[in-house]
Amino acid sequence: MTCRQVKTKRELIRLVRIADGNITIDANGKKDGRGAYLCYVRECWETALKSGRLEHSLRTTLNQHQREQLMKATETFTPTTTGI
Repeated sequence: MTCRQVKTKRELIRLVRIADGNITIDANGKKDGRGAYLCYVRECWETALKSGRLEHSLRTTLNQHQREQLMKATETFTPTTTGI
């Protein structure tokens, strides 16, 4: 289950669906497009992808490659980025 906790923007990662339909991580929070926020907890990303919550928030359908790329991004999370 995603944590669904209220956190500051600095504690979250913004994902954005850009005009061409691709999903990207928006490190600066300034890109145009439909956005969604996830925390730095891998389990939250897994749940958001499996449950369809992320697709619903971004108003899109993710293909397998996009899902794999998003999960690969979680491999870069470190204890300092997760607040542990």
